[in-house]
Amino acid sequence: MSGYSRAWVGWIFFAASMLLLVGLFQILMGVVALFDEEYFLVTQDDLLVPVGYVAWGWIHIGLGALAVVTGFGVMLAQLWARVIAIVVAVVSLLSNVAFISVTPLWCLTIVVFDILVVYALMVHGTEVEDAAFDS
Repeated sequence: MSGYSRAWVGWIFFAASMLLLVGLFQILMGVVALFDEEYFLVTQDDLLVPVGYVAWGWIHIGLGALAVVTGFGVMLAQLWARVIAIVVAVVSLLSNVAFISVTPLWCLTIVVFDILVVYALMVHGTEVEDAAFDS
C-alpha cells in the first residue's frame, strides 16, 4: 500500500506548482487591471460584477498572494495549506468566471488550473501524510 500512496504524492506537488502559477497569473492580472484598463476587451460598465477594474485588480492581487503563500505551504505538506488552497482555488475559479468576458483565454486557463488544484487536493491530499509516515 505504501508504493501506491507514494505514487499519488506527485499530484500534491503538481497542485502546489499549479497554485503557485495561478497565484502569479492572478497577481499579473491584478497589476494589469490597476495600471492598464485599456488592455481588457470590455469596459467597466460591461463587467459581470460591476465594481470597476481597480477593485478587480486588488481582488486578483490578494487572491494571487494568498495562492502563492498556500502553494508553498502545500509543498511543505502542511494540512492548513491544503485546506486553504482548496478555498483559494474555488474563490479564484469563481472570480475568474466573473471576469471571463474581460480576458477569456487567460481566465479559462486559470479556471482549468483551479479545477486541477481542487481535484488533486481533494482526492489525493491525504497521501502526502501517508507517504511521510511510511518513510
